[in-house]
Amino acid sequence: MGMTATKDGNEIFYKDWGEGQPIVFHHGWPLSGDDWDAQMLFFLARGYRVIAHDRRGHGRSSQAASGHDMDHYAADVAAMVEQLDLRDAIHIGHSTGGGEATRYVARHGKGRVARLVLIGAVPPLMVKTPTNPGGLPIEVFDGFRQQLAANRAQFYLDVASGPFYGYNRDGAMAQDGVIRNWWRQGMMGGANAHYHGIKAFSETDFTEDLRAIDVPTLVMHGDDDQIVPIADSALLSVELLKRGTLKVYEGLPHGLCTTHADMVNADLLAFVEG
Repeated sequence: MGMTATKDGNEIFYKDWGEGQPIVFHHGWPLSGDDWDAQMLFFLARGYRVIAHDRRGHGRSSQAASGHDMDHYAADVAAMVEQLDLRDAIHIGHSTGGGEATRYVARHGKGRVARLVLIGAVPPLMVKTPTNPGGLPIEVFDGFRQQLAANRAQFYLDVASGPFYGYNRDGAMAQDGVIRNWWRQGMMGGANAHYHGIKAFSETDFTEDLRAIDVPTLVMHGDDDQIVPIADSALLSVELLKRGTLKVYEGLPHGLCTTHADMVNADLLAFVEG
């Protein structure tokens, strides 16, 4: 483990295990690098160097008062990558982390990045606008902010025990440990960072970032994702990427890296080694 100092005086916590080609994992909102445990152990056992950080205001990183936007998120990653001198790296981002990874690779990754993976990721743009008519209404995200401000602990419990892992679907077998771990990670972070992070993941337009990326990119998405609907994310992103490949998982939820880790890990390995 270690810490990276940001340009605006905050500290970014990261885990750095193993040797070999580096894989950098970017977590979703409002979680931490711990959300990648199943993937990190899998790739560590196969000779890779695995790195996962906690985004500013999340997990064990500084509870920064400001900078909760994609530009700062990407710059924080760039500072960590430079400190660790990571080259020929594979970046894997889930959900909000997919947005962070997209911006990092597009704006800071020149000469350092080998491949990119976006899983259940928020690009190109989540919110509905005149030019993005299929997006979710701003009222959806306003509702997130209201619930977070009113009772963050209950809101996070409801998300984890319901739509995030598809546990609200008929016949779903909810796992209490998975729900508790999601809640634990969320409550480690700061309410301020999480509140402003909603704007970051929902209103940031990644269209030009996706167009600028020239490394092989795998776009993975469950077609029953209730958090980031596939029609207005993965299906659009892969069309904007120069070297994008789409992998759709029938019936899988947003949290597929946890609920179906064996399947996801096998596909990640095939892409990484391809």
